Amino acid sequence: MAIINNTDYNADLYAKVGGSSSTSSASGAVQDMETRFLTLLMAQMRNQDPLNPLDNAQVTTQLAQLSTVTGIEKLNQTMTRLLAGYDEAQAMQAASMVGRSVMIAGNNLPMVEGQSIAGIGLAGPADQVQITIKDATGKVVQVENLGAREAGNFYFAWDGTDADGNVLPDGNYTFSVEATIAGQPVDAAPMQIGMVSAVIRGTDGFLLDLGSFGRVAFNDVLQIF
Repeated sequence: MAIINNTDYNADLYAKVGGSSSTSSASGAVQDMETRFLTLLMAQMRNQDPLNPLDNAQVTTQLAQLSTVTGIEKLNQTMTRLLAGYDEAQAMQAASMVGRSVMIAGNNLPMVEGQSIAGIGLAGPADQVQITIKDATGKVVQVENLGAREAGNFYFAWDGTDADGNVLPDGNYTFSVEATIAGQPVDAAPMQIGMVSAVIRGTDGFLLDLGSFGRVAFNDVLQIF
């Protein structure tokens, strides 16, 4: 099947099937308004009373108002095109996220095939970072000290063993984190890592589907792997 990329042809085709181009319509409306204004102005000038001619200041004001309206309409058309381009770029960026792993706020630590990974965000440097892992019933199964860490986000891996070295079954686990420096607490936030399985267009933009973690907005993503 042949594809025709001629803009004029497409505009004619849209008109034949009952469609229309919003940009062309808006531009045509502005041009019609300009034509009507200039026609009326010329009629007033031809038929003005010689003893009471048109006020130059008033004519200048009317022309300035017309110019302002025309400029605003052109600005609106430009913004419409820019927003359309932004939406297209965002859609392409969103599509490229499928299959990528992202870090978001949360304390879920799912274990699959004996392996699990999650993240931590530190507001400042810490000389001790400790995580406490619990199973689905809320029972503590492991406590680990991750040592000293710099401020910022980082991730850690858990091999799925408990405090006695026993291998735990796959499933859903959670964790909490405590951090200190010189015995003083440091703000620390648990972060979960999930894989983007799909991208969904929402009312406020695109959402990333992270499977069991639900759907999150781009703004909620803290790090991409």
